[in-house]
Amino acid sequence: MRTRGRQSGVPVPGSPWSEIVPGLWMGGHEFRASSGQHEFAVVHDEFDLVLTLLRLPGHGPDPGVEHHVWPIPDGPLDGTQLAGVMRLAQTASEAVDEGRRVLVRCYHGYNRSGLVVGHALVRAGRAPEDVIQLIRSRRSPWALHNELFVEYLRAGLATARLLEELTE
Repeated sequence: MRTRGRQSGVPVPGSPWSEIVPGLWMGGHEFRASSGQHEFAVVHDEFDLVLTLLRLPGHGPDPGVEHHVWPIPDGPLDGTQLAGVMRLAQTASEAVDEGRRVLVRCYHGYNRSGLVVGHALVRAGRAPEDVIQLIRSRRSPWALHNELFVEYLRAGLATARLLEELTE
């Protein structure tokens, strides 16, 4: 599986980031500007907390902005990676509850960020299918096009982590 970069047939998003629920945003490192040109999404101080699942140098955030980095592939995750996703989702939920603006980002802002945002919303009591639809309607129909991540959300990350650890 690819961990970043252009994937065949997957369009570059039309915005650097999108608000999924008040205070919780998901986005990426590249987007298509109104001119049609691809541009890099650089975070400065627009957010109080940035959670990064794929770090690229020069993409921010500015010094002083709380920043957590947990690189994961856009593919099967092991138990440690799933535990990290769960921690990031909890961190995002707590920050939103405190009224902070949170950005969760990966390369395009479709899959890895969708998994963290999705888990945060499921933790808050939303049904997985509703979360998947919400993310796709707010970010892009291409959001969560990684069917494995959709299955992780449907099964629950704690269950997926337990099953992954049993197979190791």
